[in-house]
Amino acid sequence: MQNRVITGSVVDLDPDLDLDAERSLSRNSCQTANFDYDVSHHERGFSLMRKKTNRRQFLKRAAAVSAGFVIVPRHVLGGAGYRAPSDQLTKAIIGVGGMGRGHIPYEGTRVLAVCDVDADHLKDVLARAGKDAKGYRDYREVLERKDVDVVHIATPPHWHGLMAMEAARAGKDIWCEKPMTRTIGEGIRVIEEVNKYGRMFRLNTWFRFKDTFYGLGTDVRPLKKLIQNRVLGWPLKVTVSGTTGYDWKFYWSGRTDLAPSSVPAELDYDMWLGPAPYKPYNPERVHSKFRGYWDYDGGGLGDMGQHYLDPVQYLLEKDDTSPIRVNVDAPQQHYDAAGSWRRLEYTYADGCKIILDGENRDTEAAYVEGPDGKIFRGFKSDIPDLPRLLATLPEPEPQIEVFSDSIRTRQKFALNEKNGHRSCTLVNLGVIALRLGRTLHYDPAAQRFHDDEAANRLIHQPMRAPWIMG
Repeated sequence: MQNRVITGSVVDLDPDLDLDAERSLSRNSCQTANFDYDVSHHERGFSLMRKKTNRRQFLKRAAAVSAGFVIVPRHVLGGAGYRAPSDQLTKAIIGVGGMGRGHIPYEGTRVLAVCDVDADHLKDVLARAGKDAKGYRDYREVLERKDVDVVHIATPPHWHGLMAMEAARAGKDIWCEKPMTRTIGEGIRVIEEVNKYGRMFRLNTWFRFKDTFYGLGTDVRPLKKLIQNRVLGWPLKVTVSGTTGYDWKFYWSGRTDLAPSSVPAELDYDMWLGPAPYKPYNPERVHSKFRGYWDYDGGGLGDMGQHYLDPVQYLLEKDDTSPIRVNVDAPQQHYDAAGSWRRLEYTYADGCKIILDGENRDTEAAYVEGPDGKIFRGFKSDIPDLPRLLATLPEPEPQIEVFSDSIRTRQKFALNEKNGHRSCTLVNLGVIALRLGRTLHYDPAAQRFHDDEAANRLIHQPMRAPWIMG
């Protein structure tokens, strides 16, 4: 008996299913697959869509159909890596003047919305974001869309906390640029809202789980193996400097002579400022120059701090805590413009230290050192036969390294709102020490400073009306 297809369409199956699962799914899905078969002259006119077919008849006839039924996985139809639009995560990108443009192609997602307060940025990015993308000037309109799964926040940092909190309330998962928040208090509120609404959060720095980690010359995995097995001993000291392969980018220092200028027609400057204190417009404040001003970021420390320090926190097993003391050696900082610094030293309760050497004073510094060994730039070491030793050590615990996996499984991403807040706190502790120009003593459990009201006022900073971290 030869089966003959009269009308039909190919069943679109998940490329991740194994063959047995695909066969099972195809048989159980025929009723909704929009097929109409003429199986033979004995069963002419039989339709899989016939509503009156009982279960026994359906299974018997479906088995006959399967002999001539060809399953074509969707990756065959669309090529390698293809994912049907109905299975893609949808996203919106807020802030597309700089880093946000790099978020367009991430991880097989489909862009439905892009948002920017600069009309020129918006026009330029809409031309490359795909046919489904719509442009917005106000991020609140983006959050109202029910068809957006993930919100990417790529604005200056003074917006990160507020937008992340509102995105969580709107039922969106969140992919946020670094630094996670501009203040410690904003980070605390983001954690509360993300967990309250059951959202997934990832921070856009990745060196704790992949890629060559700047001057280390390798990813952090082999160093994590050494540290977690106490090969170097304990406590440890980590030095982050030009000597060890980490540039602090002091060119992000701000200017102190800014004169008021006319706001260009394409820019909604009031919305760009948002929750930040009002300052007269000057092109040095916005777009690619904002990092040099305390109201929006934290200079070179704000720019690179979480990139450099999050893996250190991971290596030192400090994802659930913060330093108890911060020492600073720096010129007096301007009230508005971020400047350079000579040295910041963080000390944890167990004696571990992180040294940020802004002047590269220690030209012989190891990247990480303990009582039993050192690791230098380029993963050089004073430990004999290090490759052989590494091969005998157990691997670090696995992490979720693809955000779409985190979203689909509802399991936390490798760098999420909790450990991301702690590594961002390293940045913000340094910023507060620099601005106040003195040693700080911090309670990592209460997340407050000891007997220092001036420092505590910088944990929860007021926002310009009508914006609030409510």
